[in-house]
Amino acid sequence: MLWWALVFAVLAIVAGALGFFALAGAAALIAKVLLLVFIVLLILSLVNRAGRGGPVL
Repeated sequence: MLWWALVFAVLAIVAGALGFFALAGAAALIAKVLLLVFIVLLILSLVNRAGRGGPVL
């Protein structure tokens, strides 16, 4: 999941540098959404692991 967020972030930077503003905006939005999803899943995973009594990290 983080991989896709990084891919879209790089795509947004490259597209912005080349002047494709619509593509850069769409890629940046997708990168933000994927990063948010990754963070939420990470937090849920940590809470789930802590709830089972396992080591958190």
